Amino acid sequence: MQLTLLDWGIVVVAFAVYLAVGLWAGRTAGGGYDDYFLGGRGQPWWLLGTSMVATTFATDTPNLVAGIVREYGVFGNWLWWAFLLSGSVTTFFFARLWRRSGVRTDVEFYELRYSGAPAAWLRGFRAAYLGVLFNVLIMANVTLAAIKIGGVLLGLSPLVTVATAAGITLAYSMVGGLTGVLLTDLVQFAVAMVGSAAAAAYLVALPEVGGLAALVARAEVAPRLALLPDPAVVSFDALLTAFLLPLAVQWWSSYYPGSEPGGGGYVVQRILAARDERHAVAATLLFNVMHYAVRPWPWILVGFASLVVFPTLESLRQAHPGMDPQFVQHDLAYPAMLARLPPGLLGLVVTSLIAAYMSTISTQMNWGSSIVVNDLYLRFIDPQAGPARQVFVGRLATAALLVLGCGLALQMRDALSTFQLVMQVGAGTGLLFMVRWFWWRINAAAEIAAMVVSFGVAAAFFAWQQCDPAAVPPVWQQMLVGVAATTFAWLAVTFLAPATDAATLEAFVARVRPGGPGWRAVTDRMPAGSRPAADGDLWTALVATLSSTIATWATLFAVGLLLYGQIAAGGAAAIVAVAGGLVVRSCWNRLTFH
Repeated sequence: MQLTLLDWGIVVVAFAVYLAVGLWAGRTAGGGYDDYFLGGRGQPWWLLGTSMVATTFATDTPNLVAGIVREYGVFGNWLWWAFLLSGSVTTFFFARLWRRSGVRTDVEFYELRYSGAPAAWLRGFRAAYLGVLFNVLIMANVTLAAIKIGGVLLGLSPLVTVATAAGITLAYSMVGGLTGVLLTDLVQFAVAMVGSAAAAAYLVALPEVGGLAALVARAEVAPRLALLPDPAVVSFDALLTAFLLPLAVQWWSSYYPGSEPGGGGYVVQRILAARDERHAVAATLLFNVMHYAVRPWPWILVGFASLVVFPTLESLRQAHPGMDPQFVQHDLAYPAMLARLPPGLLGLVVTSLIAAYMSTISTQMNWGSSIVVNDLYLRFIDPQAGPARQVFVGRLATAALLVLGCGLALQMRDALSTFQLVMQVGAGTGLLFMVRWFWWRINAAAEIAAMVVSFGVAAAFFAWQQCDPAAVPPVWQQMLVGVAATTFAWLAVTFLAPATDAATLEAFVARVRPGGPGWRAVTDRMPAGSRPAADGDLWTALVATLSSTIATWATLFAVGLLLYGQIAAGGAAAIVAVAGGLVVRSCWNRLTFH
């Protein structure tokens, strides 16, 4: 499809705005590490929360959601909706602790919490593993979606798509640092939301679709409307994979970017950049509401419409004979539907998808390079590097990470399989990432064991899949094996390996003040005058966590049910959402902030 002059004009204006914002932010980004990677630690909650949700609004996200709707139905989105539980726990239990810790990255945490050579080794390994390898995989997945969108909407080759989109993102990200990323995220999120909503409205109104009321009544769509699965209709494997496993196991056991149990990655980077603890908690709360309750429905509606226009995978392939067959999967349905948009609106939607790509890639580059600089270069290579040198190395790392991510994207196939691979690699580590804040006995060796076993299990299943795809167990069985093996390993090593030294534990408690009975063995032996006052609000945090989770899911349900035309049920869900919000507000006033 060729864009009109109007479409290209919209795209060019957006590019100009993003570059201008990045260059403007670059005036203060060169002052040193904190200015470049943490925005001077003075950012407001609304900007940080919007940036978090903009980052998760990647080009692969609409494709992923539309593909899930086609394969499972709406309930299949519990694959990621279940992560709201970990997001709510992070908001009310861990955001204050992260901001209180004063670390520069989530990887630096290891030498704050643990001691000796194991802590140093763990920090270095996790820096390379998360900041480089894991980060490059996420960037590649996002870039894969850009390749599909560029191929369907613009007829561009994968190489041209990658070079154009990534090059512009690199320009403003290298100059502006985190402040530039945050400000462009704000603009890009607004553009992305307007574009996705406008696209959904137009595509649902297509003559062959017939409008919203007709769409939800279509035979192709009606069986996929359910927000919760019907065991009488859904297969056992689908029920376990897309609903039971995510709610019962996945949210607390698996490490996934943006939904790490206990917090991690770019979410923690923004928490650390907040003005204070209140802004840190408010930012993560805003992120949860926007991410889970506000954004998904335009993508779901387009997924429904695609079932009418392209009812099978074969019909998708026939409609795009020029596409490489490896890229024609169910997640191609979203960009395939966008190809039907008229001039002007097409330009807006293409701009919104480019904005989604840029916001995610710029964040991943900035976060990854912050780890490379702080936890590899400064920690192990040149501890005496000055502020200018730190920023210079950060900019080089930013470019290198982007090149690696784009190169890997050219070898990948579809978004859902990569999502499942990432989930499997982190299976079983999530519980450890939460418990380590509230139990003194967790040690560096336990974290090392968790990493080794979880990665080993994932690698074994991946190799099995390549050798004998027909015999490999289903995804839900792989997940359970990974969680069980990893959890057993790190629990055993926790008791078998030496504990962290007393001085490190006491310093951690004094700085972070996590509270709870799990630290009593440490605080009881501290001098009375140096014992930190316990916050005493763990129960308040628990009530706030449960209430915010219920309120957010109820909001998600209310929007969907109203779109389905089920007014009474939608109104009831809205009432539940308001009630949950009032409980959260009451809890907020009881929480302890420093």
